[in-house]
This record gives sequence, C-alpha cells and structure tokens, in this order.
Amino acid sequence: MTSTMSTSILTFYVISIVLYLVATLFFGATVRDKNSKSKSQTKKSKAGKIGITLTIVGFSTHIVYFILRWIASGHAPVSNMFEFVTFLGMSIVFAFIILYFIYKLDILGVFALPVALMILAYASMFPTDISPLVPSLQSPWLYIHVTTVSLAQGILAISFVAGLIYLIATIDQTVRNKKTTWLEIIMISIFLVIGFVVSSSAFNLMDYEVQFEYTEEIQGQEQLLVADYHMPAIAGVQSDKNPTTLTEGKMTPLISTPNWMQGADSARKFNSVLWSFLTGGVLYLIARLALRKRVSAAIKPFLRNINTDLVDEVTYRSVAIGFPVFTLGGLIFASIWAQIAWDRFWGWDPKEVWALITFFFYAAFLHLRLSRGWHGEKSAWLAVIGFAIIMFNIIVVNLVLAGLHSYA
Repeated sequence: MTSTMSTSILTFYVISIVLYLVATLFFGATVRDKNSKSKSQTKKSKAGKIGITLTIVGFSTHIVYFILRWIASGHAPVSNMFEFVTFLGMSIVFAFIILYFIYKLDILGVFALPVALMILAYASMFPTDISPLVPSLQSPWLYIHVTTVSLAQGILAISFVAGLIYLIATIDQTVRNKKTTWLEIIMISIFLVIGFVVSSSAFNLMDYEVQFEYTEEIQGQEQLLVADYHMPAIAGVQSDKNPTTLTEGKMTPLISTPNWMQGADSARKFNSVLWSFLTGGVLYLIARLALRKRVSAAIKPFLRNINTDLVDEVTYRSVAIGFPVFTLGGLIFASIWAQIAWDRFWGWDPKEVWALITFFFYAAFLHLRLSRGWHGEKSAWLAVIGFAIIMFNIIVVNLVLAGLHSYA
C-alpha cells in the first residue's frame, strides 16, 4: 500500500476526530451557565442539537475510514493495537449516540466524547501502517471476537462516564475525605492521559526522532535491532540489551528501562508513560493553581441541575447491555478462536486472565445492583472501577506483560 493512499485514508480518521472535538465544545455549551434553571430532559438545546449532529457526521466519517482501511488491507482493521484502539474509540462514540437518543442527556456528550478522544489519542502511539496478518490472526474469528469485545468495552465506557458524572454531582466537595480523594485521583488519571496526548503531539509536530541500537535474542540467536524514539529518551533501552545511541545531539537517557519489562518496543512505551506522568502532572498542577480548588470540585457546580436518577439509570443500562456482549466476545468467541488457533480453549494467558477478571467484576456489579440494592453512589464507584480494569487490560497487559497476545 502506498504512503499516499495510507495518508488519504487517515484523513477521514483525522476529520472524525476534529468533528468529535467540536461536538464536545457544543455539548459543553449546554452546561455553560451553572446558575440556569433545570431544563426538561425531553427538549434539546440548540447547542445540544448541533453537538449530536456533528457527532453523527464524525461517526459517519469514522466508518468511511474503517471501510477504506478494510478494503486497502484486505482484512478487518482490528488486527493490531492501533486498529483495535481506534475501533474502540469508534465503539464508544456509537454507544454514546444510541444512549443519547434514548435518554436525551446532553451532559453525556461533555464527558463521553472526551473519553473517546483520549482513547483515539492513545492509539496514536502505535504504528499506523497497514501490515499483513500474522498466521494466528488469519481467521474469520478475528472479526467476530475482536469487534464484539471492542463494542462491549465501548458500551461499558459509557457506564464509566455516567458513573463519574454521578459522583462529581453528588459527593460533597466542601470536606476532604476518602471519597473526594479518590475522585480527585480519577481526575489526575485523566490529566495523565491528556499529558500523553499533549507531549506526543508536540514532539510529533517537531518531527523529533532518536534511534538506539541494541541486541535482542530471537529464536535463540542474538540480533541487532534499532529502537525509534519520537520523544526525548528519559528512559533508554534495557541495560542488558547493551544499547548504543545512533542519533547525535539528542538527549541522553537519564535511566534504563527495567529489564523485567517485556513486549515489543517496551522501552519506548515505558518512556511514553514517563512523559505522560511528567506532562500530565504539570498540567494538573497548573489547573489546580488556576482553579484554586480540586478539579472535581470546580466541575461540580456545572452539574447542579442534572437528573442524577437518570444518570444512575444510564450507568446500570450500559452495564446491562455491555456485560452480555463482553461475555459473548471476550469469553465464548475468544475460547472458540483459542481452540482453533492454539488447540486449547483456555491457557491462563495474561490477556485471558484479565478478560476473566473483567467478566467476574461486572457480574458482581449486576448481582450487587439487582440483589443487594447497590444503586446510586455505590453503583457509580463500581462503574468507574470496572472501566479502570478494562483500561489496565488494554494498556498494561498489552504494553508490559508478555503472552500469546503480544503480537498486538
């Protein structure tokens, strides 16, 4: 596939991101007046109408990108991390659109679209090139398993969004306690993701690149490889790989990546994590200084008039829909494909273990909600924790833990 064709396909992807961003601003305009009286949830403000229209147009453009990449590659574009994460972002937008028309909550757009944008920004750290499928992925179950899991995670992401809205709106921010502390930790985590987006985008615009040469044992033989960094190397390649710097005049690594970190490009990814913490931490401190209060406390007044019972309903419905879809894709379809590809239904691979943990957690969520009456705040906390488990699976398991799914 030519570079020109790849760029033209990515253009549709970029357009969808821009439209999602503009739509977020219009949804934000629906809550700009924190002192306004509550409006009927059955009526859409002009800004809300424009916001959902732009979201639908952006989603349509996203689908065009997905179809064009499928045609260009000859297979469903969900075979590597860039493709999977971009599809996850699209799934979040799709779930938001469906739930928006059911519940008519503009506030969902203020939080759901930024989450989708952060997921799409996370995808940018992976190579965007179209590559042939490895043998283990050459199966129709690739499309069935991966797309089903991604769609389920997109739906469950809306439960996180609704849960976060509920917590910010209902928790008393005038006192410092465990609840406000954990809520602020969530805000800090979001700033860390924003930090990654800002730092990676800035260095990409500067066309920053530094290369390291290192040795790697592959199939019993030592091979000489090159690591391409697109951010200054705070952490260099693992010391046991005897790295040497190939690019002159660039920042020398301050530390080596821990030797226990495994997986493709683990050093570069660890370096990206460090930049995320550094940039995100600085941005959070700037926000705290500007707001002179906790970020969650600053957001709370804008959520004064929301219908918390309706938000709680969205939290539950998202899990009620997303959980069975995840069970189907993440366990049943995955087991069938594992039997076909590796001659076993289950093998305690890290990815499989965390899929099972996710299953049990959301099963417990529904049990506690339906049998023990865990509504409202308790349900919201569970929704937030559940999405943290999903993100741990997507980020840490893929980037740090080695296993049969390391081809991602």
